Amino acid sequence: MDDFHTFLRSRRSIRRFKPNAVPDPVVQRILETATFAPSAHNDQPWRFAVITTIEVKLRLAEAMAADFHRDLERDSLSETDIAARLERSRRRINEAPVIVILCMDTTGMDSYPDPKRQQAEMTMAVQSTALGGLQLLLAAHAEGLGGVWTCGPLFTPETVHATLELPASWQPQAVFFIGYPAESPAMPARKPLEQIALFK
Repeated sequence: MDDFHTFLRSRRSIRRFKPNAVPDPVVQRILETATFAPSAHNDQPWRFAVITTIEVKLRLAEAMAADFHRDLERDSLSETDIAARLERSRRRINEAPVIVILCMDTTGMDSYPDPKRQQAEMTMAVQSTALGGLQLLLAAHAEGLGGVWTCGPLFTPETVHATLELPASWQPQAVFFIGYPAESPAMPARKPLEQIALFK
């Protein structure tokens, strides 16, 4: 049991990867393990768009960069700062051996006539999808891979959806960059339990 806790605590957010390709069977195993995450009503609202080809990466990087550029201009950043951020975003997409766009499909969720319960149902779908994403990261870690979770698609969902020609009901939520680690970051500080837990 202690070994399992150590394993869970050893996962890190990895942003730099070796150029080695991740074998297809490994990617399949990671995705299959992700589907064993818990979900509200066992609806399993997570969907995965997996990108490994450079052509699709380049297309996605440029499409998202256009939206990102527009948003950064609205923030009144300098062109130098904007260019640096766009280059970092493009490099992250183009250099990751595997990209997984985590999407949410709510077509199987319950429907309510009042906004309060309907919002709760939507929140359950978001939480369930996020749990699938966490399981995906842990599965990648179990394979000796590194990964990082980012929320870029939340800021440009229509562009991601159109660029990847996703099914109509798939709502982009997050992107995971996965590959063999080219870095070994130290563990970030964790808040002590007395600051985040309440025992009654």
